Amino acid sequence: MSDKTVGIVGVGLMGHGIALNILRKGWTLRFLEHPGNQPVEDLVALGGAGVADRQDLARDSDIILLCVNGTPQVEEVLLGPDGMLAALRPGMIVIDCSTAIPSSTERLAEKAMAAGARFLDAPMTRTPLEAAQGRLNLLIGGDSDTYEAALPLLECFSENRFYAGPAGSGHKLKLLHNFVSLGFATLLGEAAACAAEGGIAPDVLVDVLTKGGGYGAALDRVGPYILDRDPSKMKFSVANAHKDLSYYTAMARDLGCARSTAEGALGALEALMNAGRQASFIVEGPTLFRETKPE
Repeated sequence: MSDKTVGIVGVGLMGHGIALNILRKGWTLRFLEHPGNQPVEDLVALGGAGVADRQDLARDSDIILLCVNGTPQVEEVLLGPDGMLAALRPGMIVIDCSTAIPSSTERLAEKAMAAGARFLDAPMTRTPLEAAQGRLNLLIGGDSDTYEAALPLLECFSENRFYAGPAGSGHKLKLLHNFVSLGFATLLGEAAACAAEGGIAPDVLVDVLTKGGGYGAALDRVGPYILDRDPSKMKFSVANAHKDLSYYTAMARDLGCARSTAEGALGALEALMNAGRQASFIVEGPTLFRETKPE
């Protein structure tokens, strides 16, 4: 597979690390030129090349990777004016690494396969740090034979891979993961803000949670901010957290599942959005929730 050409759309915080590791493993890579990309000089130095038109990128690639913000962007890239769907050809593989609403993913997979292409959804967990290290987790949906065919590429930028089932299953699993992960981070932010108002020392709060039932990955990420105002462990914006939880509630609604806990966390994030804190990191919740406390 490594003689194939990969085209990537979305060289942001996560996509840049993915592209870097693909090039380091010897693959040919092209990327869509876009003002939202991270600096690409290091990609170009390794042989990567920018392409201005997304249909040209599709025509010049054997595998397309999408690493954009969410469902509207994925649909625009594939179905919008000059969308890539019209340039897909039999045998090529489309891999959507974005976070998206599963019902949309299922429809897009059907359209791609009708054009003769193969489709995987492979959303990621972990952070830009692990993306740069080639240590992402991938949650994968699609035909199992397509997954096996794409595995050599996926191994370039991931440490763990979880095959979840047919197209859309990867995005279902990602939304379940993010509901739990972001829900915990939101809960910790509110709890730490309340602790500060109540005169509980940050180190005492973190210590008792660490040695009790509050310990977990979310505390490992939020704890450094509670103690030292260090946001580096979870550089994930409030806007993205709000988007992901809104996707989760949409999925739960589509499946006819209870979602009252998710809607509570979504409401807390909505309050931060309304306070103009979209670009803040969710890990900053201990400060943000103090600033937006109800009258």
